[in-house]
Amino acid sequence: MTLPELKKDADGLVAAVIQDDATGDVLMVGYMDDEALRRTSTEGRVTFWSRSRQEYWRKGDTSGNIQVPRSIAIDCDGDALLIRVDQTGPACHTGARSCFFTPIATTHPEPA
Repeated sequence: MTLPELKKDADGLVAAVIQDDATGDVLMVGYMDDEALRRTSTEGRVTFWSRSRQEYWRKGDTSGNIQVPRSIAIDCDGDALLIRVDQTGPACHTGARSCFFTPIATTHPEPA
């Protein structure tokens, strides 16, 4: 299998946005290198590179909240991935369904 050439950061990583395939909800963002992407695309479970632990981690191995990849797409700049998944349980380590639950207030003028 040939993987796409990605534009990685200084640590060799790209952001992987995880989206629920059924609902379209954005669940979380993780980071992948070539090996994590290879594992995700061939093993049937989403695998990330943990920047804090400096090791690979397969989502759900300890929590049971697994992510099964349904599709993987690279963005137009080649520096991010969108992975649509079947999500079992919450995606966030806090127990929330999504990691994006803290709103930021915005104020802006009405469009003309």
